[in-house]
Amino acid sequence: MAVDSHCHLNYKGLVEDQAAVIARARQAGVTTMLGISTRESEWDEVVGLAEREADIWATVGIHPHEADSHEEVPTRKLVDRASHERVIGIGETGLDFYYDKSDRDRQGASFRRHIAACRETQLPLIVHTRDAEEDTLAILREEMDEGAFPGVIHCFTASEAFGRAALDLGFYISLSGIVTFKNARDLAETAERLPADRILIETDSPFLAPVPMRGKTCEPAYVMHTAAFLAERRGVSVEELDRQTTDNFYRLFTKAERPG
Repeated sequence: MAVDSHCHLNYKGLVEDQAAVIARARQAGVTTMLGISTRESEWDEVVGLAEREADIWATVGIHPHEADSHEEVPTRKLVDRASHERVIGIGETGLDFYYDKSDRDRQGASFRRHIAACRETQLPLIVHTRDAEEDTLAILREEMDEGAFPGVIHCFTASEAFGRAALDLGFYISLSGIVTFKNARDLAETAERLPADRILIETDSPFLAPVPMRGKTCEPAYVMHTAAFLAERRGVSVEELDRQTTDNFYRLFTKAERPG
């Protein structure tokens, strides 16, 4: 049994056969899925799915790619939507300086608005960061000085130093199928050393299908392949890895109700 802590079930590639995708996840042993929002226009859809499916939860947030087109989304709107019983996190948000699809200053301002919403609600922050380690850490540290908030670095691919700094801030680290890729040896080695009580697993589906499913449209069922890879690298059973990451998920996302 495992949790997919980050997926986009409303995205092209999954939404066309969404019911079957969800059924395959359950059959594979995925007991909980967290549907992630990336723009305001998705919020009703993502939350609506969580309303219909007891094992799916939701977040509300604005991806850094969307910062330019969402300047008018204030912290108060995030807080208000996060009051919904099925919303358990804020994001994904953060900084992406690899694609630079939005102005960097606007990305930073949006990131800070999300953090303010987390501080007010005490819901976890879901952080996307790419080619922006220094700036991401600077913002997180500055904002922590104003008051603590929980969070997770999703789809972790950054340096081990960044990971350790995030852990020092109280954050969790979520590992995706990227860790299974042959060209991700450094990441796999880092994953071996992360503390067992602070790691999550995710698919980020429909992206980043893990080995041996690489090249296919990723879906939540595939999180089991990432779990198996990490269990072998960390020298534990798959059952133990799944138990650890599931416990961690519910420790972080305290608003979610654990099945059974």
